Amino acid sequence: MNYRDTNQQAWNRLADSGSLFARVATDEECRSPLQVLDGRGWLPESVAGLNVLCLASGGGWQSILYAAAGANVTVVDLSESMLKLDAREAKRRGFKIQTVQASMDDLTMFADESFDIVHQPVSTCYVPDLKPVYAGIARVIRSHGLYISQHKQPVSLQISHRNERQQFVIGIEYYHEGPLPQQQDTSYRESGATEYLHRLEQIVGDLCQAGFLIEDLREPKRANYQVDVSHFGYRGRFVPPYVRMKARRIERPTAGSESQTTATSRIWTPGTPLPPSPQ
Repeated sequence: MNYRDTNQQAWNRLADSGSLFARVATDEECRSPLQVLDGRGWLPESVAGLNVLCLASGGGWQSILYAAAGANVTVVDLSESMLKLDAREAKRRGFKIQTVQASMDDLTMFADESFDIVHQPVSTCYVPDLKPVYAGIARVIRSHGLYISQHKQPVSLQISHRNERQQFVIGIEYYHEGPLPQQQDTSYRESGATEYLHRLEQIVGDLCQAGFLIEDLREPKRANYQVDVSHFGYRGRFVPPYVRMKARRIERPTAGSESQTTATSRIWTPGTPLPPSPQ
């Protein structure tokens, strides 16, 4: 089986078994949906009427909160069981959302510039190459559109096991290619899923190359000083599990628009000539 088949089956099992990762939005959360979605203040004050793509985020949480905030919601996920939770919760609450079963690295079913916001939880670890993911998002999001994403830190995926002193051992090479092997340390890993390690130059650099400006970057703190050494919160004291990014799609140059072309040309990316210095 390829990575899509194995990950589809893995997430179907998680959804069907009532995993924490398939927790639907509560009534209390729906009363203040933007506060729940946006503890960092990255979203606009209102998303009412905006077209939002919840990418690889089935499970009845993110999509329901955006719908409760008045957005026009489309949710894409590889797992039909996860999407069933979105559809069930939307129907129960009287929301209208669109569910699409697809892989996050193939968004060909959507027209260019279809969305104002793309919001993606931790999921890029399940695809082998970030370039098609970012290229698809860059195509379907509008100029100045907001892309919020979360990714697994490469060092977190490098941890293979603990030694006899409860120290975390980096057993996977940073430049590892292909699917990750099974590891003894399963913290922040999903059983049965095929995962890939993406380096920071790919997570961050490829995003810039795709036409986005990064406006903010955070490392969610998962350290817990009150738990036993076996708890994932203990691991979080030493190894950062995630990185979150707020990025903005740059303006697409329009034929005959000198001001837009000039503004875009000032944005330098590796491999292109440096823009002229302002006089």
